Amino acid sequence: MANRRLAPAAEQPAAFAFSSENAEWAKGQIEKYPEGRQASAVIPLLWKAQEQNGGWLPQKAIEAVADELGMPHIRVLEVATFYTMFALEPVGRFWIQLCGTVPCDSCGARELKDYLHQRLGAPGHVSADGNFSWLEVECLGACCNAPMAQINQDYYEDLTPDLLGALMDDLAAGRPVKIGSQVGRTSSEPKGGADTLTDASLFDGSRVGAWRQRFEDKKAEESSEPSGKAEAASSEQRAATDPKPARPDAGRAVSGQSTDAPAQRAAAGQTPVKSGDQTDAADRTESTVRPGEPTPPPVDTVARAEAAGAEAGTQSDLPRNEPPPQPVASGASEGTDEAKAQPAKKPEPTRAAPKTEGN
Repeated sequence: MANRRLAPAAEQPAAFAFSSENAEWAKGQIEKYPEGRQASAVIPLLWKAQEQNGGWLPQKAIEAVADELGMPHIRVLEVATFYTMFALEPVGRFWIQLCGTVPCDSCGARELKDYLHQRLGAPGHVSADGNFSWLEVECLGACCNAPMAQINQDYYEDLTPDLLGALMDDLAAGRPVKIGSQVGRTSSEPKGGADTLTDASLFDGSRVGAWRQRFEDKKAEESSEPSGKAEAASSEQRAATDPKPARPDAGRAVSGQSTDAPAQRAAAGQTPVKSGDQTDAADRTESTVRPGEPTPPPVDTVARAEAAGAEAGTQSDLPRNEPPPQPVASGASEGTDEAKAQPAKKPEPTRAAPKTEGN
């Protein structure tokens, strides 16, 4: 790749200073940065110094930029030797920077390099007429249209050795040249032209932009009438099509009776209990009427219900002031019942022991 060294001392100028115009421009660049951050302007100032010196940076120009920014000379030299955009030795009137990274190398950059070797010689060598010099550089960011080269400030893409030769001939003769793709490609389209999104209706607004036209028409219609009149007309139209019922008592206290108790009904000369309430109070969960029997009167029904309740739970005869007895443990009553059921056995008489001769 590029040899990033300063030009020999024989080619170095004795001094360098910005012209009055460029010095004023450099001052404006430095003022863009806050106090203590003037070093951020090093690249713009190096670029302007290279432009003033005919396309390359001598050592004195690097030192002048360092002094202007208050930086050590070595710090500015590090920047100048890192970026290939800064030429460290004299260049031709047309400086060719050939991209040699993978996309361009895969698409024919090696053939372009061989052609430049044959026509101009080694990288950094200026042609005898002073028109051309070339250098292989890293990626220049036009990989879609590889292989490519930068000549001075412009990109020339889709190159072949023949196209590059014709381009150099036109530049040397002062004839106009085409910047960009040399095979008729538009921007970074595929070779042969675009094959997608070719429908013109996608770009004239008839398809994708039709929704926007509706909003624009509505906005124009609303802006044609005053907002107050339009709102009043809308309210009148809504009232005509969807009237609301009148509610004169809305928000007022109710003067009618809030309850319908039996005492109030009796005072008014009505039956204290409504017939509907009696029907609702009847127990419909269980019917005591048997098929074929007449329906008993209400009094008999109540008497039967009370008798059934008495059978279900017999009243205790214990006094109210005595605590109820503790329940018998499970199984104890069964043993007691069995003991009562079995008759008592009579004890067998004891027999006297037989007497022996000793007694």
